[in-house]
Amino acid sequence: MQRKSMDDLGRISADEIQDTAKNPFIIILDDVRSMHNVGSTFRTGDAFAVEAIYLCGYTPTPPHRDIHKTALGATETVKWAHFNTTVEAIKAAKANGYQVLAVEQAHGSVWLQELQLDNKKTALVFGNEVSGVCDEALEIVDGCIEIPQWGAKHSLNISVSVGVVLWELIRKIPTK
Repeated sequence: MQRKSMDDLGRISADEIQDTAKNPFIIILDDVRSMHNVGSTFRTGDAFAVEAIYLCGYTPTPPHRDIHKTALGATETVKWAHFNTTVEAIKAAKANGYQVLAVEQAHGSVWLQELQLDNKKTALVFGNEVSGVCDEALEIVDGCIEIPQWGAKHSLNISVSVGVVLWELIRKIPTK
């Protein structure tokens, strides 16, 4: 096997990406502490062509060299906004016609692989590295999805969770 060249990858510029079709997802980060998690989320958001990332509370915002270190320029290709609270971000997403799902281990959650999207625009809330999605947000989301886990920790890094969830949900979007 031979590695693909840059030309083979068909990369488009940061300007061109603004006009391309996006997948109907918003990522909402609820008081995420790590700049590396934020940067990785931007990079994953770019890879899956999400519509936007909402950074909430004390979640770090670009520009910052530690975010850039893992984002590798994706802060320039993915739209983002900062909200003072996650509740404000959820209300904004709902006002724009998104169903809002928290990615959280909660009573009544639906296993990720069992979720039916029904072609709905979806905002996904990922919580703080230690405490998860805040209670105020859990009270107003439309539901919770849970990534099945079989190890002792029952915990994934946020940036890994973002990738797992987006991959599974994008696979569920009907192809045209």
